[in-house]
Amino acid sequence: MKKRTPISIYIATTIGLTIMAFEMFAGDSGYFSSPFFWALMLIAVILLLIMNSIGDLVENENFSRLSDEEKKEYLAEKSIPYYQKLWNSAFKKQSATEEKDILIDHGFDGITELDNSLPKWWIGLFWFGCIFCVVYMTAFAFTEYAHPEAELNKETTTMLASIVEYEKTAPQIDLETAKYSADNIGEGQELFKTNCVTCHGDGGKGGIGPNLTDTHWINIKEKSLFKNVFWMLENGSPNNPTMRPFIKEGTITGRDAEKIAAYIYHINQETSPITPAQGGAAPQGEEVKWENANN
Repeated sequence: MKKRTPISIYIATTIGLTIMAFEMFAGDSGYFSSPFFWALMLIAVILLLIMNSIGDLVENENFSRLSDEEKKEYLAEKSIPYYQKLWNSAFKKQSATEEKDILIDHGFDGITELDNSLPKWWIGLFWFGCIFCVVYMTAFAFTEYAHPEAELNKETTTMLASIVEYEKTAPQIDLETAKYSADNIGEGQELFKTNCVTCHGDGGKGGIGPNLTDTHWINIKEKSLFKNVFWMLENGSPNNPTMRPFIKEGTITGRDAEKIAAYIYHINQETSPITPAQGGAAPQGEEVKWENANN
């Protein structure tokens, strides 16, 4: 009569597998705070306890049918703690007498083989790996669990939400407080593509609007190019209604304008101009020598 696995092992395994399943299939649901999750855990534990009680009844019935010698042997085995048996099955060496009982009847050149059973911890890990593989592949195939794109979208959404939350309390950027930073060039380029490229062309080469990469400028309202671009984004062009006051209209924020101005400063002052021979628009307005970006 075999000794049964303790109920604590079944409870721990069930809880672990349930948490793993929820993490894979409903990781964003906040299941730890859900009454449904804890009710499920309670029901599972109750069912396991009922199963264990039934097992006790079956075990007692089978024990009563054993001979006195078998009962004595069973009780001796049962007195060994479960985890001690796991340890022994993995690391304890057999005595010479025990080895004779499990010796396989073949050998070669003096080498013999023992019919050892696999350690129970190894068998447990094997079955756990099989179950984990099935659950993982099912989650990967039918949910967004472990998908790099889904994780990227989730992190991007979280990041954008944090930016929006920050900008609610962040100080507003205006012409006086706006400062040039090379760190804003990348975001400024994306904002430029969204709001400015229709008139000013790719890379600011010009089109309907003037070329933003050369040394000529139509409206000169500030001493530095960076502040002048910010002024234009805030107030629009007095000469051309197509160049609208984006900030005052609410199309962009002052922080966005700071980033666009940084990008335009970059393509005008830190890179070579796009000449008409290279597809850029012809110069318009008068030639300007701008002061430092933050003046």
